[in-house]
Amino acid sequence: MSGEEVLVCGAGITSFARTEASGRQLAVQAVRAALADAGLPWSRVRAAYGGSDAAGNADTLVAELGLTGVPFTNVRNGCATGGSALVAATNAIRSGAADVALAVGFDKHPRGAFDPRPADWGLDEAYGHDGLMVTTQFFAMKIQRYMHDHGISARTLAMVAEKAYANGVLTPHAWRRKPLDAAEILASGLVNDPLTRYMFCSPGQGAVTLILCNRAVARELAGTPITLRAAAVRTRRFGSFEVFSPWAPTGTPTSVSADAAQAAFEEAGLGPGDIDVCQLQDTESGAEVMHLAECGFCEHGEQESLIPYGATRIDGSLPVNTDGGCIANGEPIGASGLRQVYEVVQQLRGRAGERQVSDEPSTGFTHVYGAPGVSACTVLTR
Repeated sequence: MSGEEVLVCGAGITSFARTEASGRQLAVQAVRAALADAGLPWSRVRAAYGGSDAAGNADTLVAELGLTGVPFTNVRNGCATGGSALVAATNAIRSGAADVALAVGFDKHPRGAFDPRPADWGLDEAYGHDGLMVTTQFFAMKIQRYMHDHGISARTLAMVAEKAYANGVLTPHAWRRKPLDAAEILASGLVNDPLTRYMFCSPGQGAVTLILCNRAVARELAGTPITLRAAAVRTRRFGSFEVFSPWAPTGTPTSVSADAAQAAFEEAGLGPGDIDVCQLQDTESGAEVMHLAECGFCEHGEQESLIPYGATRIDGSLPVNTDGGCIANGEPIGASGLRQVYEVVQQLRGRAGERQVSDEPSTGFTHVYGAPGVSACTVLTR
């Protein structure tokens, strides 16, 4: 897509651990942290986009941030809420509608599993009565089929989670900061075969804000801007096997994640082989396994040799989810996609602390997936 170059000039994040703060309070913290990181006042923001699944309307944050008259658009797009807000902010910069734009995502979910209502997703109540609104069941069905078709073992699923918890130990804002080994994860109790308790993420809380600007503004700032080469959102095509739609015709299902990743790479003029560090949606261990292939980083089935031999660790050939991903951070729906971009920005700036990837990474990729079959991907460069 042509137009103004888009740069991330500020990034702010809150702790993802449980606190007494409300979701809106966390969002205000993240906005202020991102503005301070960019060296810009709130009054300089010309367009804002944000969303939350369960913690309120993002546009109401102006009551605390300042009544400047800024156009502020609420975004709600499932797990792709943050990614969709980022796409909107990106388009505002590219089109010239704003030279400084903000994307914020936040949430604070109650304890316990997500409890979606069928009617909200265009489904009959019988769908819920039959147990098909249970997301753990869907993820288990999808990875069970994938393991059968491509020779993935349960131990490989456990090793994905083991890596996530190890990376969470190194991440100050992560919720889960205790290491767990593969044996403990396999023995943690079956939730839906083949997925055990510690292979899943949990609904959580947290907030992330990104400040975007054009090149002219970036020249005036003292920080380290990161170029946002691409930001793409896609919805499912016919034949996909998705949350709340676990049906597919015969043959290989289509993949919304593959569609979004391909769109992002084409927009950026780069490919999976050019990426130094990436973030992939890991709602549970199987998701990271499948998304490695769906986003083009390996062939289907190659994960069984890549993951056990450390290819996706911080010191591996393709570090994945260096902050521990959803498994270690939990999933506050509105914030998750932007947390991924925040992490890549820190990696490309060389500011990721103990979890910093060596050899000065210069390219990064993020991918988020959610119900009812929507995916958002970005490509960033230093």
